[in-house]
Amino acid sequence: MPKLILSMDGLVLKEIVLDKERTSIGRKPNNDIQIDNLAISGQHAVITCILNDAFLEDQNSTNGTYVNGQPVKKHVLHNNDVVELGKYRLKYLVDTSQPGLSPSEMVETSALKPFEMPATATDVAPPGSRPAGTESNGLRTQVLGADALDRLQRTAMPRMEQVGMLQVLSGANAGRELELVKSMTTLGKPGRQVAVITRRPQGYFITHVEGAVFPTVNGRALDAQAHLLDDHDIIDIAGVKMEFFLRP
Repeated sequence: MPKLILSMDGLVLKEIVLDKERTSIGRKPNNDIQIDNLAISGQHAVITCILNDAFLEDQNSTNGTYVNGQPVKKHVLHNNDVVELGKYRLKYLVDTSQPGLSPSEMVETSALKPFEMPATATDVAPPGSRPAGTESNGLRTQVLGADALDRLQRTAMPRMEQVGMLQVLSGANAGRELELVKSMTTLGKPGRQVAVITRRPQGYFITHVEGAVFPTVNGRALDAQAHLLDDHDIIDIAGVKMEFFLRP
């Protein structure tokens, strides 16, 4: 599991395990990682973790976010990257003994190429279509509400035995289907909009990774948390509609 080593002026202050999907960093106390310093914005940056990969995004901070000395707005973190926030340093470390895809491998080997979005803003539909309070390691952990828990309980057993599928519902590749057999499938185009579908024992989850506009599921925009997909959910990424369904 990836972790951060927080330090200032060479002195290690804290080790933080990234054991949740979204970790906020900032001066205000409602952040997962609070750094009480005036050089740090109230909501400074966010790290989104998908399996062993992490994506850093600056939250329009006043003094900016730097990685290895370079200013960044969005950045895929790699092992030993150093995130700089004022005088503070967050070193990103990954347990390389755990097998898994690096961020670059994830982009190249998953569904990104088959479902790549057009580069221009006018072409908004390329892929195809066919109508068819708790603390852990100093970090606050998300507690699922009753509705979400009920959905998990209703769907956990059949999902473990079924394979997820995507069928494109709009664009040049209408009717195209993709089998979601990998632990991670990436959809979208880097620099524009990227979402990730992860396969877990409880089912398939979609998470927004990159882009100012969030994908929608059944017409409702995603938030920063992972969303559990239901059979026949309609996903819209950059104007391209896809139906998620479970194959027995």
